[in-house]
Amino acid sequence: MSATESTMMALGTRAPDFALPDVRTGRTFARDAVAGDRGLLVMFICNHCPFVKHVEKELARLGRDYSGRGIGIVGISPNDTDAYPDDAPPGLKAQAERAGFTFPYLYDAEQDTARAYDAACTPDLFLFGPDRTLVYRGQLDDSRPSNKMPVTGRDLRAALDAVIAGRPVPPDQRASIGCSIKWRKASSRTN
Repeated sequence: MSATESTMMALGTRAPDFALPDVRTGRTFARDAVAGDRGLLVMFICNHCPFVKHVEKELARLGRDYSGRGIGIVGISPNDTDAYPDDAPPGLKAQAERAGFTFPYLYDAEQDTARAYDAACTPDLFLFGPDRTLVYRGQLDDSRPSNKMPVTGRDLRAALDAVIAGRPVPPDQRASIGCSIKWRKASSRTN
């Protein structure tokens, strides 16, 4: 299993806008409609990646635990579905139902949103504060599919709790590690 690290977008970067369809409802969600008054968590995830499968139950718990606390949460899958058909909307819908996601799960068919966020892997996590500037990017916790450490969400939960409490998030953050984003070849991109 090959692992790719997140690129660690610069803290303070403003959240790029998006408007993407939800895989369960077909409804389009935009950044500002998803964001909460305290912040916005954008998670680039997918269905086939073993790193995401390893943490998907914790991502679902995060969605439940932080619901109603002022943080908008959204999952976005950007992978090339020609090469990875499990990451097409029907597979993503099945994943959302299996894992118990309560947040919108969007499909980035053109991959423009993933590029705007400089997403590199799945999972790749971005937490923005109330002013929509980046305060945390990096790992969920120290657990990996191969290291037998429990999945706790410790790093991301600490950042979420700080944002909700109005405290600064410590800038010492560790990169997320996962499967690389499956980019479409340039010739297969629609213009």
